Amino acid sequence: MRFLSGLIAAAFFASPALAQCGGGFNTFVKELKAEAIQQGFDKSTVDSFFNGVQQDGAVLKADRAQGVFQKPFIDFSRRLISQNRIDRGKAMSGKYDAVFDRIEREYGISRGVLLAFWAFETDYGAFQGDFNTRNALVTLAHDCRRPELFRPQIFAAIELYQQGNFDPTRTSGAWAGEIGMVQMLPRDILENGVDGDGDGKVSLKTSAPDALMSGAKMLSHLGWQPGQPWLQEVTVPAQMDWSVSGPGKPRSVSEWQAMGVQARMGSLANLPASLILPQGHKGPAFLAYPNFDVYFEWNQSFVYVLTAAYFGTRLEGAQIYDAGDPAPALTGAQMKQLQTKLQARGHDVGKIDGILGAGTRAAVQAEQVRLGLPADAWPTTQLLNQL
Repeated sequence: MRFLSGLIAAAFFASPALAQCGGGFNTFVKELKAEAIQQGFDKSTVDSFFNGVQQDGAVLKADRAQGVFQKPFIDFSRRLISQNRIDRGKAMSGKYDAVFDRIEREYGISRGVLLAFWAFETDYGAFQGDFNTRNALVTLAHDCRRPELFRPQIFAAIELYQQGNFDPTRTSGAWAGEIGMVQMLPRDILENGVDGDGDGKVSLKTSAPDALMSGAKMLSHLGWQPGQPWLQEVTVPAQMDWSVSGPGKPRSVSEWQAMGVQARMGSLANLPASLILPQGHKGPAFLAYPNFDVYFEWNQSFVYVLTAAYFGTRLEGAQIYDAGDPAPALTGAQMKQLQTKLQARGHDVGKIDGILGAGTRAAVQAEQVRLGLPADAWPTTQLLNQL
């Protein structure tokens, strides 16, 4: 599930035309058609693309019901990573061995990375979603939650339609408008679609080579560094300055080793890395290398990103992580209460949604430092009670 980065989204939102949303749905569609013609699309093409377009209430319901992301990492990862997915991943690795070898040669991306996305997005292509893609994109662009993301995708879909690679009435996929085995939005398909099987078409719904090669090209376009690792499980000492942990706080491997951080398996890479403690200093621990940041260009959910990155390592031979004995997670209601208290203290936690996202983690860590608690960004009842 691909979301635009904050900088790109901001650039889109800066345009008054792209910021339009809401109002009557039919009026909104008329405005879209007028803008498409202004962009140079033929009127007959535009009329044909929008013929029969409908607002999809099920899309809006799905957009507002993402409670799974409230789950902590251990629960979330155990839910998504099954033995069946591991076994099928190994089977798919063998079946498409030549494709993965080509991806490693051309893009320097390990097969585990793409296998994990393929597994989580569509169960290796088994279920790609049955929402009408055109209707989903127009519905989400009309809705005023994220028009800066979805409105440009409509015009990309028109371009795909004009090329003969999109059927407005039949093309289907996820509720958020992604298409194919690795779930790519229309603009990503335009920019990164690859004919991996050499049949002259880019068919992300029916061709695994096309989908995998396209996903690899997109990751490369987003900044993946060829041949570099992305995540590695580590062990941490009983005591250290936990405030140095968290995404976006890279240090050299020698610095981490001096603090007592060690690889649980193999050796650490000689790259800058951030210490990730998804459930605090008593839970699992990972070093995230620069390629880990690219995951957030694919999906902005911390728990999804970490689980996908970890599953990629598992598919390449890493052992099951040591879950440790972290403090119990807050309930959804408690998390919302915590976010409200953090917001009242001046912290930007974004929406009060009960999800432990980047803003809430940063705020939790800041308050832990202030209160003299282990500053590992994992919210506990003790923190909640002290705020």
